[in-house]
Amino acid sequence: MTRDSLLVGALVFLLAGACDALAADEGRIPAFARRYGVSCNLCHNPIPALSAFGEQFAANGFRFAAGERMRDSVPAGDPLMSLMRELPLAIRLDAYAQLYADGRAATDLQMPYNLKVLSGGPISDNISYYFYFFLFERGEVGGIEDAYLYFNDVGGLPVDVAVGQFQVSDPLFKRELRLTYQDYAIYRARVGDQPADFTYDRGVMVIADFAGFTISGEIVNGNGRVPAGSNRRLDDDAGKSFVAHLSREILPGFRLGALGYRGSQTRDLGEQGEIRNRLWMLGGDATISGGPLELNLQYVYRKDDRPTFQLSEPEAVTQGGFAELLVRPPGSRWYAVGLYNRVWSDRPLLDVRLGGPGDVTRYETFTAGGGYQLRRNVRLFLEATWDRERDQFQLSLGTTAAF
Repeated sequence: MTRDSLLVGALVFLLAGACDALAADEGRIPAFARRYGVSCNLCHNPIPALSAFGEQFAANGFRFAAGERMRDSVPAGDPLMSLMRELPLAIRLDAYAQLYADGRAATDLQMPYNLKVLSGGPISDNISYYFYFFLFERGEVGGIEDAYLYFNDVGGLPVDVAVGQFQVSDPLFKRELRLTYQDYAIYRARVGDQPADFTYDRGVMVIADFAGFTISGEIVNGNGRVPAGSNRRLDDDAGKSFVAHLSREILPGFRLGALGYRGSQTRDLGEQGEIRNRLWMLGGDATISGGPLELNLQYVYRKDDRPTFQLSEPEAVTQGGFAELLVRPPGSRWYAVGLYNRVWSDRPLLDVRLGGPGDVTRYETFTAGGGYQLRRNVRLFLEATWDRERDQFQLSLGTTAAF
């Protein structure tokens, strides 16, 4: 047995012991479960993936039912004043042990990899909030990612509005709630210097239910989660990006969706004047579910006319998607997952693994894994990924704990 295999084996036992220690305190449950006195599996299957009830709970503004009166509010003697008696807080901790092999083996103890503090809940009968702060993300202070106010049933209609910072892909598939260490690559895919993608941005999201359809529209800055410039503006140009998504359950267990994205980004090049990159995206998504199986499919086609902001450059076409298979037997604490990512472009892609400049025009990975719920709020998992383009193998052993 090699030194690396001995090390990985030892890590399995160490992580399992650490998870058991975390799980021993049954009082360590997330804020929403703590507020209602229920188990995490009412909304998650397993954490952090949402169940159907969990999806509806989030859509209700983190309430069991839309319009539900606030619980444990402070009596202020003012009908226009609502204040929770205690500020709800929760913690999520992710830790990993990685084994990389691309001709030689290397190990990495990523403990912790993520540590975040979350808070959310109702402010009034139809207004809620949610945010989380990364205390620790990949070795650095990560800052705020999700942070928004949520308005339920605006004007008495089945229309909800979110205002703040969120992921553009939230109406499609939620990256933060996936069960794999590997990401949904197409949501992060970019070429050149154009910052727009399907991850975090700032703006307004409207979600409506009408005649069996779920319709969402977003207006966002289009430049992601960047700090303000010297002029104190978060948007670095005058343009906005517009996103629309339409979905409907065609048959029981079969949902189809279609999306469109239109935006632009302008750069001031001094004596050369301003140069604008216009981009648009079209795509489709589907979910097929039945029994313990769920298959999620996503495809996106993207075109940028000047992604590096040069007058004479050709258009860039980027396309791809993913297929995700979840196996969650009812009543079992075990689950399995498979994820296939493929993205290709006629220009060098942003490195969707590392978030920096890339040197390839194609990205393709195969991931398979599974996990076990040590407790409802502590999950242990193992997954293996093969990167076809780089001929690299990655083995990930990890744990997610929420309390």
